[in-house]
Amino acid sequence: MTHGIVTGFDGSARSEAAVGWAAAEATLRGVPLRIVHAWPWLGSARSDGPAAAPHQGALRELDEVTERLRGVHPGLDVVTEAVADDPVDALLARAAEHRLVVLGSRGLGGFAGLLVGSVGLAVAARSTTPVVLVRDGAPAVPADGADRPEVVAGVAGGSSAAVLEFAFAEAERRGGRVRAVHGWEAVPFWTAAGWVPPQEDVELRGAEIRDGLLKVLAPLRAAHPGVEAVVETRTGGAAPALVAASARADLVVVGRREHRLGTRLGAVAHAAVHHCTAPVAVVPHD
Repeated sequence: MTHGIVTGFDGSARSEAAVGWAAAEATLRGVPLRIVHAWPWLGSARSDGPAAAPHQGALRELDEVTERLRGVHPGLDVVTEAVADDPVDALLARAAEHRLVVLGSRGLGGFAGLLVGSVGLAVAARSTTPVVLVRDGAPAVPADGADRPEVVAGVAGGSSAAVLEFAFAEAERRGGRVRAVHGWEAVPFWTAAGWVPPQEDVELRGAEIRDGLLKVLAPLRAAHPGVEAVVETRTGGAAPALVAASARADLVVVGRREHRLGTRLGAVAHAAVHHCTAPVAVVPHD
């Protein structure tokens, strides 16, 4: 595995946003950036055959985006690659050799639509490397002097360690804070106003969850003394809590179990990548 970042590019606005975010992240980390332009194989090996046109177009687009990136990040080491292969297969093959994958998405935000690109979802659901999904219009890494960045970490069960380690490292690079978010469902009871949870029970359960999160955060705070960490608990479920917190976040981090049956994201990660307004990092864990 290298220490670099790999990103996919197809000439679209959302992939341009992803490449821009990846370049800013690579600059923060001081690592190279690989930009991959992949398209399905058309079955001709001739240099003037059907496969030649997309290859030549891809090379031209890669040259153009590289020139733009070097204007913004003059010291960035950029490597480009045009390959006739299924985009998901091409990106997954290269993901194993890199520390991070960055891809574009088409999410609408809120709960209105389900438009994350199929390539991004497929790679995020199968990659053994963390994947960041960036939508068109998402901010890149804040510049010096900007408001303090915030990394939101979705904390739940067995995914907490991997998610928090990733979140603290990202916050440390940005000089920002970590907001550990846990959403939970209150058990309701019947009143004249309908089914509502007892307020005392909600407050007690919320305090218990908060205390548990503070204990989980303690070793990470010690390992990253320059990173401020805050805890937020919300009733109403994990996904709505993350979506709400994403409105003020520079990055949202969620977990994905590596050995989950099938090739789909879990419910919370799926909701986050579709509805969060900030870029979302999907971190695989055991």
